Amino acid sequence: MNFNVVIPARFESTRFPGKLLSIINGQSVIERVVNIARQSGAREIIVATDDQRISECLDHMKCDVILTSENHQSGTDRIAEVANIKKWPAQTMVVNLQGDEPFIPPELVNAVAKALDQAPSASISTACFPITKYEELLDPNLVKLTVDHQNYALYFSRAPMPWARDTFSTNEKCLPDGFVGLGHIGIYGYRVKYLLDYPNLPFSPLENLEKLEQLRALQAGHRIVLAQTSIPPAAGIDTPDDLERARVHASTL
Repeated sequence: MNFNVVIPARFESTRFPGKLLSIINGQSVIERVVNIARQSGAREIIVATDDQRISECLDHMKCDVILTSENHQSGTDRIAEVANIKKWPAQTMVVNLQGDEPFIPPELVNAVAKALDQAPSASISTACFPITKYEELLDPNLVKLTVDHQNYALYFSRAPMPWARDTFSTNEKCLPDGFVGLGHIGIYGYRVKYLLDYPNLPFSPLENLEKLEQLRALQAGHRIVLAQTSIPPAAGIDTPDDLERARVHASTL
């Protein structure tokens, strides 16, 4: 199985500018993510950034870095630019490993690529895990999803779903036996054909409401296949508080 990894690495994060250069146990966040990609089995690994400082941070790693536009609205747009620059064939598989996710297991990167490889009708693959806590179900920061019997996504939402009517109507704050809710993990695999078509997808009111980019693909008729893992990785880094949590977590590994 051949796949590439592209790591979108924007410097000017809204909530935490420069976070990818922050140090966790002697290594920057972006260096950790590059090492994850190197252990995943990817054929080619590229960091796609808009800032020379990130490129310079990776000089000693002899990592392939491409300077991309500063005007991209999403990591998907940035990866599409790389696909265009590299002139990858339409069926090439590309995994989007976000630059602020230093705890994604390499095995999960590989599993996301494998799920896409084994689902020829899918344009996208992503990952999920079983929800086991009532608090997770109600957390709008954890995206929930449902799947069909072939492991293709039916819908993603920040709202609690599926809603266990009989249990929750009695105000029980627990999950019923056999609950099938899934939490989303923000790693994606794409076929290059989808990446090149992405800017031309029609406007999605669902994406606009939920602020979930993958709903644009679903509403346009693209299929998303899931790789499931039993335990979610530690959360990525969005804020300075997240960085401190990540440092504590890294010290326990």
